[in-house]
Amino acid sequence: MKEKEEAAIKALVAESGCAHSPEMVEELIETALRLGRDKAPVADLKLFVRALKELRYASKVFQPYSDRRKVAVFGSARLAPETAEFKMAEELGHKIVQNGFMVITGGGDGIMGAAQKGAGRDNGFGLNIRLPFEQRANETIHGDKKLINFNYFFTRKVNFVKETDAFVLFPGGFGTQDEGFECLTLMQTGKAKITPLILLDTAEGRYWETWEFFIKNDLLRMKLISQSDFHLFKIMHSCEEAIEHIQHFYKVFDSYRWVREKMVIRVKRPLTAASLADLNEKFRDTLVSGTIEQTGVLPEEAEQQPWSVGAMFRGQKDDLTRIVLTPKKTDFGTLRLLIDTINDSQTEA
Repeated sequence: MKEKEEAAIKALVAESGCAHSPEMVEELIETALRLGRDKAPVADLKLFVRALKELRYASKVFQPYSDRRKVAVFGSARLAPETAEFKMAEELGHKIVQNGFMVITGGGDGIMGAAQKGAGRDNGFGLNIRLPFEQRANETIHGDKKLINFNYFFTRKVNFVKETDAFVLFPGGFGTQDEGFECLTLMQTGKAKITPLILLDTAEGRYWETWEFFIKNDLLRMKLISQSDFHLFKIMHSCEEAIEHIQHFYKVFDSYRWVREKMVIRVKRPLTAASLADLNEKFRDTLVSGTIEQTGVLPEEAEQQPWSVGAMFRGQKDDLTRIVLTPKKTDFGTLRLLIDTINDSQTEA
């Protein structure tokens, strides 16, 4: 019976014209059938169906723009246009686009609307959430095809993390704090790719310094987090500083992924022998075994799907140099520091 079912699924997928990753489509269908056989409650089935529909639609919207890096901007929806934070967010959105990035926001007003306004309609995405009270999209993104409405916070968060190449957080309430801690948690545990996380405020603002005091005075003091976790975020007070930091993060580093236990980092230019030796000297304690090596494409990479990170080189021939290491998967703050060191390294001409 199982062989007959598998053959029927394969035939269905083939006839439907799903030539791209048909094995994954077959697995989705098989999972759906298992839910039926498990007699999953109707409420669960409704949740799964709606969530999958939201994820599919969002993937479709983002796909045409996969060759451009994106910066997510979070912050309070309650900050009015006359506030300094609003004006700064608008400035940031404008300068992000000038530097070749697109903007992703929650689609609402306040900081989100300001960043969206600065970026312009053509260069922004709005990931709006349906709430019991009115939550309309800001006027810049309203009606645009890049506005995506979500019923669930978790599907919305998946897309923020999946599609974003840098995060900028302005002062905000519970929602902003939630997004910030979510990003930190996912990076700290290796469940999301390491990206710049910038906590931005006006020149006179001390919102994030107050937040950091709690992190240091309580979480770090009680040994609930590690000192190296502080490498995962930066507090800044100007748009120029924030954008320069994001650009520098992608100066030499392009992207990374895991090939079994190996961390495989793609770099835009090979490092010099002296720079590679420096990496081995500085980060030898974070290695489980072996050394940090510079190689071409690994044979094992052929067993995995194409790279899903590194927007600049999607769709192009993948001949980028690899920096390969086998690190401890318990200290991603130090791995962030490793990426920073790669970006500061000397490269071959």
